[in-house]
Amino acid sequence: MAYVITDTCTKDELCVEACPVDCIHPKKDEGGFDEIKHLMIDPEACIDCGACVPVCPTNSVYALDELPADLQAFAGANASYFGH
Repeated sequence: MAYVITDTCTKDELCVEACPVDCIHPKKDEGGFDEIKHLMIDPEACIDCGACVPVCPTNSVYALDELPADLQAFAGANASYFGH
């Protein structure tokens, strides 16, 4: 089970700071940050620790198995961003 970031993300990078494995991108200093609407979690690099969830002020991070049906497309968007 990986985590998924949805479109209510404000790109504040609090989740980036909390992530122990650096699986949330793009960061402000990376290409594509301004073009992308929200941050993404690499489902293959995510260790399912959940550290990103409590620090998100907009409740934009979901465990994959808790992702509401109307937000399921974001699981694919996060994965495809990383080429998965």
